[in-house]
Amino acid sequence: MIRYFTGHPTAANLLMLAFIVAGVVIAPTLRRETFPRIDPNEVQARIAYPGASPAEVSDAVCQRVEDAVEAVDNMAEVRCEAREGLAIATLEMTEGANFDRFFLDIKTEIDAIDSFPDEVETPAVKQLGLTDFVAAVAITGPDRLPDLKAYAEAVKARMLRWGGIPNVAVTGFSDHQIRIEVRDAVARALGLSVSDIADLVGRRNVELPAGDIESADRLVAVRFDDQRASVDDLRDLVVVEGGRGGQVRLGDIATVTDRFQDDEVRIEFNGRPAALLEITKTWSEDSLDVIARLQAFLEAERSRAPPGVTLALTSDRSSIVRDRLVMLYENAAQGIVLVAAAIWLFFGVRTAFWISMGLPVSFLGGLAAMAVLGYSINMLTMVGLLIVIGIIMDDAIVIAENVEAKRHAGRPALQAAVEGTMQVLPGVVSSFITTAAVFGYLAFLSGDLGQLLSVVPVVMLLVLAVSLVEAFLILPNHLGHDRGPDRPGRVRRAAERWLERVRDRVVGPTAERAVAHRYLTVGIAFALFLVAVAMLAGGVLKFQAFPDLDGDTLEARITLPRGSRLADTEAMVARLVDAAGRVDAALTPEQPDGRPLIRHVLVTYNENADTNDTGANLATVSVDLLSSEIRSVDNDGVVDRWRREVGPLLDTVRVTYAEPARGPAGKAVEFRLAGDDLADLDAAAGELEAWLAGYRGTRDLLDDLDPGKPEIVLTLKEGAGQLGLDARTVAQQLRAAFFGTTADEIQVGVEAYEIDVRLAGADRRSLADLDEAVIATADGKLVPLSEVANARWDRGYARIIRIDRRPTVTVQGDVDTRVANAAEIVNETMQGFVPALQQRYPGLSVSIEGQVANGRTTGASMAKALVLGLIGIFLVLSFQFRSYVEPVVVMSLIPFTLIGAVFGHLALGIDFSLPSLLGLISLSGIVVNDSILLVHFIKNEHAPGDTTVEQAGPKAAKARFRAILLTSLTTVAGLLPLLFETSLQAQILIPLVTSIAFGLTVTTLLVLFVVPAFYAILDDFGLTSLARDREFAARPPTQSAADGSSGAAV
Repeated sequence: MIRYFTGHPTAANLLMLAFIVAGVVIAPTLRRETFPRIDPNEVQARIAYPGASPAEVSDAVCQRVEDAVEAVDNMAEVRCEAREGLAIATLEMTEGANFDRFFLDIKTEIDAIDSFPDEVETPAVKQLGLTDFVAAVAITGPDRLPDLKAYAEAVKARMLRWGGIPNVAVTGFSDHQIRIEVRDAVARALGLSVSDIADLVGRRNVELPAGDIESADRLVAVRFDDQRASVDDLRDLVVVEGGRGGQVRLGDIATVTDRFQDDEVRIEFNGRPAALLEITKTWSEDSLDVIARLQAFLEAERSRAPPGVTLALTSDRSSIVRDRLVMLYENAAQGIVLVAAAIWLFFGVRTAFWISMGLPVSFLGGLAAMAVLGYSINMLTMVGLLIVIGIIMDDAIVIAENVEAKRHAGRPALQAAVEGTMQVLPGVVSSFITTAAVFGYLAFLSGDLGQLLSVVPVVMLLVLAVSLVEAFLILPNHLGHDRGPDRPGRVRRAAERWLERVRDRVVGPTAERAVAHRYLTVGIAFALFLVAVAMLAGGVLKFQAFPDLDGDTLEARITLPRGSRLADTEAMVARLVDAAGRVDAALTPEQPDGRPLIRHVLVTYNENADTNDTGANLATVSVDLLSSEIRSVDNDGVVDRWRREVGPLLDTVRVTYAEPARGPAGKAVEFRLAGDDLADLDAAAGELEAWLAGYRGTRDLLDDLDPGKPEIVLTLKEGAGQLGLDARTVAQQLRAAFFGTTADEIQVGVEAYEIDVRLAGADRRSLADLDEAVIATADGKLVPLSEVANARWDRGYARIIRIDRRPTVTVQGDVDTRVANAAEIVNETMQGFVPALQQRYPGLSVSIEGQVANGRTTGASMAKALVLGLIGIFLVLSFQFRSYVEPVVVMSLIPFTLIGAVFGHLALGIDFSLPSLLGLISLSGIVVNDSILLVHFIKNEHAPGDTTVEQAGPKAAKARFRAILLTSLTTVAGLLPLLFETSLQAQILIPLVTSIAFGLTVTTLLVLFVVPAFYAILDDFGLTSLARDREFAARPPTQSAADGSSGAAV
């Protein structure tokens, strides 16, 4: 086929055109996003149990859910969180199972539960991880909250009709209702309870079809309609009618308002009440396309908005995608230019041009394959493309150099192209297979981090496969044209002379000395390898699972003690907002062109991502920052200044600072404590937090077992039954009075309202109001609560979390990576503190979670992939070399890649991380390529007299020096722009590139000297093919003839 394509006048160009057209047509359909999509593996069931305490929810709901799903296949973890009035069960599937089947099994089992208490509402079961947040639109202007929500709903409807904006949700409001607040004294005077009034409203607020009347000529519908759908209509509703025509209307005994259920559910944007439209997308949609459509809609919507109404884009996550991809595009362009320049320096212009053409052809073909297979353009797939910029040139360089050698030997152009390509075919194909052996297994990494990182080797393989086709079927055709005599220019001649001097004066003599002192050479290399290992094991080079990435939004998450008043939370919010204003005033002058550092401030009450809870004691202050690509300060610098401006806090107040989208690795420090007694778990968690707080650099430490609100627990007195009362009746009347009861539900337009009846706020603000509460007996009389119920004080927990049927507490926090290392803190804690903690609390189990655990899972998966990859490399090389020993020579270079990687990280001052490890393992499939060609040359490319290693090794090093240097130079050149990238967005990529660039640089030197030296050592023991040849030649002729065709592989 190579001969056919080389000689055919159009076949090679048509194949090249096919790759280019496929890329140009199909590649634009690739989605753009920050990180690759992680396959969904969690199902969540939300089950409401109104009015129940967390302990009651845990017993009555969580345990029943655990029993129901026990037999579901592929269950990795069952987590159930019991809150006040709500259970949230999150069920995790084992990796690799069928998610649709898992979801259906879970839903079927939960829907079939029939042992829940009667008050438990229908479970809502859904799949998690199917949508990604894109951005939000904050709407301010209308003063009345109902008007604000109505306008937001209208904007949402227009937004969805606009097209290209997939999912929109209005947030910042609780349930819309008409609230009737009964004045207790007036109701008592009329002999009415809250439940009575709710019943009256429900019975007198009716809309009901009454049937049809069929006359001789037509059909007439009859409908009873006395529904009161407005505040004024309800105020006018008669609740008591006197015997002489006197009437008491609802407005006489109660305040009726159109409002939202919870005061604490609200949002403020730049200090004004706001509605928030949250835009999300499914995994198949492009973030930048969605944001472009959204911006076009906002431009049109602002032109039609009423005076005083503003619509502002906030929490724009797509800006991260855009900034990071622009950074990668720029680095890719610079890398391509450097690679092309390196090739043009050592080849003729025509040859260099056709070698360089392999770049766009391979890239476009690879991008088309990515689109077909469902991959996206994101940070990690772009890293794979950046890495292969230099690697895809390796095959073309080897082929072109050999073809040039054949041309210089006097072969015609076409013959030289065919012979030169066919001669290196086995070595190049073996190199590709060995690279694929490593990359192929890396495509199946475990864990969330593994799923993210696994796309890098997949993308590299796709592009490398296209480049292999291009190198064998397209390039030889172009090299086979008769170009006339090669007349190198002055720059090229100088480069050639420099290469010859280095080869003859440095490489040759050094290789001779390395082989002559082979044991010392290998010993020095092995000693450097041990030093690198010691630096990692001893903590000189720190390990971090995933580098921190700076986004453009920061959050301050506020947690006050459970039961705190909303006013207290508002005061804390004001303190944080004022502090943020001072930070902005101080740092804005340092920004380019004096642009404000803080663009917007968004306050969300009743929400805190750390606690994953709701309540009047929670709030989040979110600030939109100037783009990280522009501003002069990183997120850590902003947070440090913000903390100082806020000042010291009370021990009962907790404020944590974080980005809204947590990185894929999870929290830096996270421990899970499991036991049987919540009090012991609470105490143990407190001790663990105190221990972690002792480390310099730990911050924002918290646990998820918070004390609940103080409770007054009521029980029925024995004599209550004589009054016709039971526990349910008393509880329902109390609930109606203090919590409220729904009298009716009405439909107004597209929105359903509840009519809620409860005591007026002034009558339920103190303990005295509870003491004076009255209960209606069976005969309608009102009796004081104290006559029918006993009261006692209690305080439980705000929520109870059960994981795999055991109560748990999670202790977590962040680490300032500038002064501390999370892995070291976790390891020291597990070794130096946890054993004593477990002795103090028998039955306590402690496990590592978060970043360190995820890193270990993915790291173990990488190690397994490396082992399998090395086995694959050995099998391929053993087949190629017909030997069991010589593949070891080729693979001997792999461990030494760690030398360059470790010293490279130390030189740049960055921690070793999982991306570093991925780069190191990927390098294993790259560095063997030079070794293969070198060993192949030692074995087969010498005159019959060159049978000693002392001659063969140095000669092979000199002969392959140019090809080895060029392949390494093009790979490193393609990565250099990213290696020295100052953008904050490159922090995740630089460790990976550092491993490859520095590791390849070191192994380029080692391959020329260590591989011949190691080969010579094996030759000393008679284990090489050269040793076998000498032994064969030294045998008597008769024995040699007998054994000539039966030598076993060594």
